[in-house]
Amino acid sequence: QVQLVESGGGLVRPGGSLRLSCVASGFSLDCKSIAWFRLAPGKEREGVSCISFPNATYYVDSVKGRFTISRDNAKRTVWLQMNALKAEDTGVYYCAARGAVCTLRIGADYDYWGQGTQVTVSS
Repeated sequence: QVQLVESGGGLVRPGGSLRLSCVASGFSLDCKSIAWFRLAPGKEREGVSCISFPNATYYVDSVKGRFTISRDNAKRTVWLQMNALKAEDTGVYYCAARGAVCTLRIGADYDYWGQGTQVTVSS
């Protein structure tokens, strides 16, 4: 079964950290770009970060310097380390995979999507 499964979300106070994981099954991450998107209430889905093959990384301006994306193809896993979290980082975070270059644009065409993991930043 081809799927992506996210984990690691939760409730954290402003300034705190979370590490999201995205594990692929049924397909290899080799030659794939993996991105993280988030969906906040009342907002459009937003591209947060992407890592291409081999390892070029991209971030939306609002998370640069705070978030770090990384991958281990042997483990079929991509992580998103999120530090210095803010209330505006709250949302459902999804990982997605495509066999083409990274893109974070709205409506980007990705082949596989996970079900999402909730991140809530609140005091």
